[in-house]
Amino acid sequence: MSEGVTREAVRELYAAYERRDFDRIAAAIHNDIDWVIYSPISVFPFAGPRRGRTAVLEAMAAIAEHYLLESYKNEIIIVEGDRAAVMSDVKFTQRATGRTLRFRVANFLRYRDGKLIEFREFANSFDVVEQVLGHELPL
Repeated sequence: MSEGVTREAVRELYAAYERRDFDRIAAAIHNDIDWVIYSPISVFPFAGPRRGRTAVLEAMAAIAEHYLLESYKNEIIIVEGDRAAVMSDVKFTQRATGRTLRFRVANFLRYRDGKLIEFREFANSFDVVEQVLGHELPL
């Protein structure tokens, strides 16, 4: 996969996620995707490892159920071959409490046959948990 094709696939994936277009997301990810969001599962039950398109879409639906996405702005996108690294500034509203959560995430993606096959997400989970609990830290 060329870097141009990978870059466009990344842009399309994040645009679909920001619009919560789960049909487009499903079309963009490989059936055998290996997906991990590194955060405490006791606070974020949708985090942790997921294997396969169905499991990933279920995790995304759980995120959407509990959090309203306000913005997802990619600050940096680095592409090399079939791999990409993306740093984003995100803002969610926790539906149950109305709390606003704002934090940065770093994602690492790999594509195979034009589809997302591997995804890793890292955030300052201490900061995010503090915000969920109502103890906002200055960013």
